Amino acid sequence: MGWHTPSRAWASGPWTLALRGDELADIRYGGVSVLRSTRAVVRDLDWNTPDLVVDEVADEGAALVMTVHSRGFGSSFSGTVSVTASDTELEVAADLVSASAFATNRTGLVVLHPPQLAGSALEVQHADGSIERTAFPAAISAHQPVLDISRLSWEAGGLRVATRFEGDVFEMEDQRNWTDASYKTYNRPLALPFPYEIAAGDTVRQRVTIRVEGMSVPAADGAPDRLELAAGGTVPQIGVCAATGPDPAPAAHPVGQTLLVELDLRAPNWRAALRRAAASPLPLDVRFVVAPDRYDLLAGAVAELAGAAVARVGVFDASGDARHVSPRAAVHALRTALDAAGLRAPTVGGSRAHFTELNRERHRLPGDLDGITVALTPLFHSTGAEQLVESAAMQRLVARQAVAMAAGAPVHVGPITLRPRYNDVATAPEPMPARTDLADGYGAQFTGADDPRQTSAELAAWTIASAAALAVPGVSSLSYFEEWGPRGIRSSSGEPYPVAEAIEALASLRGEALRADSPDGLIWAIGASHGAESTVLVANLDASRRSADVVLPNGDARTVDLPAFGWHRITVRG
Repeated sequence: MGWHTPSRAWASGPWTLALRGDELADIRYGGVSVLRSTRAVVRDLDWNTPDLVVDEVADEGAALVMTVHSRGFGSSFSGTVSVTASDTELEVAADLVSASAFATNRTGLVVLHPPQLAGSALEVQHADGSIERTAFPAAISAHQPVLDISRLSWEAGGLRVATRFEGDVFEMEDQRNWTDASYKTYNRPLALPFPYEIAAGDTVRQRVTIRVEGMSVPAADGAPDRLELAAGGTVPQIGVCAATGPDPAPAAHPVGQTLLVELDLRAPNWRAALRRAAASPLPLDVRFVVAPDRYDLLAGAVAELAGAAVARVGVFDASGDARHVSPRAAVHALRTALDAAGLRAPTVGGSRAHFTELNRERHRLPGDLDGITVALTPLFHSTGAEQLVESAAMQRLVARQAVAMAAGAPVHVGPITLRPRYNDVATAPEPMPARTDLADGYGAQFTGADDPRQTSAELAAWTIASAAALAVPGVSSLSYFEEWGPRGIRSSSGEPYPVAEAIEALASLRGEALRADSPDGLIWAIGASHGAESTVLVANLDASRRSADVVLPNGDARTVDLPAFGWHRITVRG
């Protein structure tokens, strides 16, 4: 799996799209973006996604037919996903038959709308025929912005676009919560019970029909590749997360200003994990995970911090209504334990899962936290290269909204990982270590997912871009990946991956922060001025070489030439 998703262009009259595996992506009419994509998906009872394997593609001119079958997680679907085009309509149809009974949370078509529609007027026709007039959310919507959908209508690029949904009742969620660059309209309302069973021999049959009216007006060329830096505030502290892989730990010099260690007090080896993290000379950013009926364990956990350098301490519920966030009762118990131990450290809380949980559960948090936390995992709904690239601009939105929620308290973003550290929507119990030592590792070693791009050179540029996107005023720290291991900045033997150099470059930025908006979500810059010297890190997430003008606050400009998925350091003196 790399940073380029193979695709096949398909066109019929004014309609164009890119076939990326099983995804019908970048659907356009007359050059105007109509949908970001549509595809058929299968989800099991824990929201795991079996692959939809494309066995054959038949291009019949005005029609494209994919013969598919599902693979993994006990699924056994087979059938077709087809596209049929006319002058003004494009129909996508899914016909999938299950060979055996299958418990699913969702099976059928999903449609992704581009984030550029934010704030645009939206007309909704409900299943009973009634009409609602609303808008695509501008701010990231905590809950479903639209329910009970049979048809959606909006305007884009001079076109009136109407999309009709058949085969189930659909609703919409704002996927920017997970740093996906889309709003998603999906089948089967979440208010209905799930999982539900599809019997052996049953067919899932759904249709999405897109109809356009008007004259398309393709978007004008975007802004030139110009990054105008503004000065103000300080650069966020850069941290890494404690390794969760098995012992022995390699010898390696510390990187960054803090080491974030998450300790699940239900695990028998959390003390061993803390001891290994505390061996680092870096101050610890400690995050406790505790069952809501065992807050008493926090007293003993805090006592274990005696003698360690502690930057901040947070707590999250492991289960219950406040799962993954920091309810008032948990924070109170943590503060009581800190007081009893005579330990003074900022108390932080928020979400250990995604911005989604912070956005939805903010009311559960106390209003006097010393900092707000949010974790980021861009490869949650999709593992494609496009998802990684597009997430950077969505991270900027998340950072701004988190800062607004924090109301003056510092925001701490992390852990930031490519794949989830655990399945936050699973219904089955999380796997746990059985040992009290770290011979088998802990945490994400048992519950997380690795990504082959962790070792790639391109990840260095992505990390620079991510930091640039997240480093808005009010964000105090960013914590990336792990010290070492398959989710780390180094291998398990201590050999640095390319991303380690990017983390070190970010951690070396000192002084007044230099920030810029990206002209297109692909070119990013972050820097700092210290005395007479300014340092700027510039990253390119485009699949093509790019040249950009980097303009310092004093008007001094430098032109930088960047390879695809490359980055560069600029140092200006005087």
